[in-house]
Amino acid sequence: MKRASLPLLRRREFITLLGGAAAAWPLAARAQQTLPVVGLLHYASPDTFAHIADALRRGLKEAGHVEGQNVSIDYRWAYGHYDRLPALAADLVRRQVAVIIAGGTVAARAAKEATATIPVVFTSGADPVWSGLVASLGRPGANLTGTSLIAAEMAAKRLELTRELLPHARAVAMVVNPNYPGAESEMAEVEAAGRIIGLRTEKLTAGSEDEIDAAFASLAQRSVDAVMVGADGFLITRCNQIVALASRYKIPGIYPFVDFPEAGGLMSYGASLSDAYRQAGVYAGRILKGAKPAELPVQQPTKFDLFINLKAARALRLNVPPMLIARAEQVIE
Repeated sequence: MKRASLPLLRRREFITLLGGAAAAWPLAARAQQTLPVVGLLHYASPDTFAHIADALRRGLKEAGHVEGQNVSIDYRWAYGHYDRLPALAADLVRRQVAVIIAGGTVAARAAKEATATIPVVFTSGADPVWSGLVASLGRPGANLTGTSLIAAEMAAKRLELTRELLPHARAVAMVVNPNYPGAESEMAEVEAAGRIIGLRTEKLTAGSEDEIDAAFASLAQRSVDAVMVGADGFLITRCNQIVALASRYKIPGIYPFVDFPEAGGLMSYGASLSDAYRQAGVYAGRILKGAKPAELPVQQPTKFDLFINLKAARALRLNVPPMLIARAEQVIE
C-alpha cells in the first residue's frame, strides 16, 4: 500500500503543477498585451522608409524602451496617399495607443484631428506654429510636440548651394506639391533667396505621378538650368520616378533628403531625417515615463547632411567644386 501511495502522490503533484502552469499561460499572454503601444503614423511605406523605423527604435531605446520587451510599436503606413492618413489615425486612436508618432505635417494634422488626449510626437516639414500644430515652439500646449525640419529655410539654402554648383546658372525650377501645407512658404523662401543671389525661380506643381511627369516634360520650354524638389512627403515617396526623369531630361537635380542621391540623383541637403525620428523616439519614451507633451519644447534640427553623387555629376558632365565636395557628409562614387 505504501508503494502505491507514492506514485499517487506524485501524480497529484504533477496535476497540480500542470494546472498552475496552465493558469500562468493566460497571465503571460495578458502581460504581453499590457505593454504600452507606440503608434507610428507615416505617409510613406515600410520598404522605402525602413531606416526611419530603425531611427525611431534607437530613440526609444535611448529613453529606456525596447520593442518587444517593454514597449510595442504599431505601424500605420499611408504609402504616399495623404487621404488615407485620417482613417489610419482614427484606427490608432481606437486601439488606444499610448503615444502617436506622426511622420510629416499632414500626418500630424490627421493625428491632431483624431485625438485631443493621446500624446502626439511629430516631425514636421512645415512650420508647426504656422500650420497650427502647436501654440509655440517653446511651450507647445495641448497634446502635441515634436521636431520642426525647417523645410522652408532649407529650401533657400539648397538654392544657394545650386549657385555654388552651377555658378553660371540663370534659372531654377522648383517642384512643389500643392497638397502639402508648407508648399507656399517653401516656395516663398526660394523666390526671396533667388532675388538676392540673382537666380530666376519658377514654380512647378505636382500632386500626382502623372503631374510629376508633366512638370518635368515642361522643363525644356522653361529654359532652366536645374530643378529643385520640395520637402514634401509625397514627392519623397516618388524619388525614384523623379531621379529617373531628371536623368532623362539631363537636368541637375537638387533634393531635400539623401533618398534622392542614393537613388541616383545629383545632390541633396537638409535636416537629417534619421536624427529627427531618433529624437521623436526619445520624446515618445519620455512621455511613456510621464512627461507631458505641452512641457516638451519643439526641437529644431542640429544635424544637416550634404550628399553628392559624383556618378550623376559625371553623367551630366558637371565638375563639382572641390570645396563643395569637402563639405559633403558623404560623396557617392
